[in-house]
Amino acid sequence: MADNNTVARPYAQAAFEVAQESDSLAELSESFAAAKALMEDGQIAEFLGAPAMTDEERLTFLQGLFSQAVGEGSVFAGGSQHGTNFIKLLLENGRVVVLPEIADHFEALKAKVENTVDAVITSAAPLSKEQQQAMAASLKEKLGREINVTTEIDESLIGGAVIRAGDVVIDGSLRARLEGLANALTK
Repeated sequence: MADNNTVARPYAQAAFEVAQESDSLAELSESFAAAKALMEDGQIAEFLGAPAMTDEERLTFLQGLFSQAVGEGSVFAGGSQHGTNFIKLLLENGRVVVLPEIADHFEALKAKVENTVDAVITSAAPLSKEQQQAMAASLKEKLGREINVTTEIDESLIGGAVIRAGDVVIDGSLRARLEGLANALTK
């Protein structure tokens, strides 16, 4: 069986092309974020897999969830015929469980067009706004793209930070330096 990312890619590409043509990238992005959050709940996926439910019942259930999560006008809550048709297609093909992966691929396509990248800065201690801005500015210069920064705390890093921006990983943590020193000493 194909892996979820392989299955998700063409659906994300198709949704992206339709959203780009209709100038609704932001709206669809918001709907995909809600869909991803909802579908990552294993209970919802399990409920949708119940053999006694019809696709129409599943569609109504999902549209109700999307309406609560994003609002009545949400793309997947029935606010768009394209959105409704997309969810119907996923249900007919038994692919609704790959919505989180579709959302990830869609966001990657959107970021490429908008020339942005999401960066996660993981540090041992909270970073000030100034530190976050300085790191974002350095990354923008290095990558030549707009940077959307989020931060995380991992006390096991001891000190420093690990930055993940797209395919780029910069490990400036004290833990990594100590591990490198330990490897050098054992050779």
